[in-house]
Amino acid sequence: MKQTALRAFISTVVVGSVVVLALALWKLKLILALLFLGFIVAAAMRPGIEALRRRGVPRVVGILVHYAGLLALIAALLWAVVPRALDQVQTALGDLPQTRSDLRQEARDSSGLRSRVLVGIEQRLERLPRVEDLIDEGAGIGLVAFEVFIGIFFVLATAAYWIYERKRAEDLVCRLAPSKHAKTVRDTWELIDLKLGAYVRGQGLLVAFVSLALSLVFWAIGLPFWLLIALFAGVVELVPVIGPLVAGTLAVGVGLTESIGVAVAAGVAVLLVRLLEDYVVIPRVLGEAVGLSPLIVLVSVAASAVLFGEFAVLLAIPLAAVVATLVDVIVLNKDPADEEVPTVLFPAKDAETAG
Repeated sequence: MKQTALRAFISTVVVGSVVVLALALWKLKLILALLFLGFIVAAAMRPGIEALRRRGVPRVVGILVHYAGLLALIAALLWAVVPRALDQVQTALGDLPQTRSDLRQEARDSSGLRSRVLVGIEQRLERLPRVEDLIDEGAGIGLVAFEVFIGIFFVLATAAYWIYERKRAEDLVCRLAPSKHAKTVRDTWELIDLKLGAYVRGQGLLVAFVSLALSLVFWAIGLPFWLLIALFAGVVELVPVIGPLVAGTLAVGVGLTESIGVAVAAGVAVLLVRLLEDYVVIPRVLGEAVGLSPLIVLVSVAASAVLFGEFAVLLAIPLAAVVATLVDVIVLNKDPADEEVPTVLFPAKDAETAG
């Protein structure tokens, strides 16, 4: 009886500890997500930082160079695109009927779609951050802006520290592992890091490619707000499967405010750019950086959105890539040293010597 009671007690303690740990991790999910995002950013920057280091540039300077370029790009986009796009939409709305009766009358016509599309675009543009919105005249920096700033600072600081600390953490984990598995652990760690870095750099190239290609095409066909829609289509490339569908729907909807011909041309442009991306750009640029099937991608994105919210969608593919790599090594007994090393922008030797 005593032995049975002891086993029951131990089992209860173990189960209770697992539940408490799971609840604690769930409460800390935002912190864990930001921490993981910092690791991903570090993986993406490391080859560039190490390349600069071999040319005599200290790591800290290399990190600051990367951050300065990223922050300058974001600030330029917010300053140049959002206010001008909002002005364009408001100007277009000024030509529409203003009274409810006039709007109801136009809604009965085929052109009523124009009103709904433009109003919807205006409402969404109003929600986008602008520089003047980040400052509350009565209380200094607003609470939301402060939280966003803290989150960004946490991610960038984590990435910077991880550039320095990753190698020591890797050595510690390898020492704790059984000696016969130490090499496998190290190779798996390196492979995951390479995959995450290649994925982020490849996604950045895809965003630039889609934005540039669609900007040119939308401008040529006379699509309203061509720059805004092209940039939006590029950014939502970060959201697999769903992002391109949303971008195509938006382009066609805005095209309908002009004519059916413009809408069809916009839809065809999005489709052609997507096909070019899938069959030419991605195989040559991104390759098998994460090695995930479309079904796994779709399930990962949907599950992340349902469980953790919209923000987690950005982390769905990197997290799925980590899990898939661990499954390949642990369950399928694949040798991580034999896996193809993905290279995007930087040769494999640069990535391998990082740390």
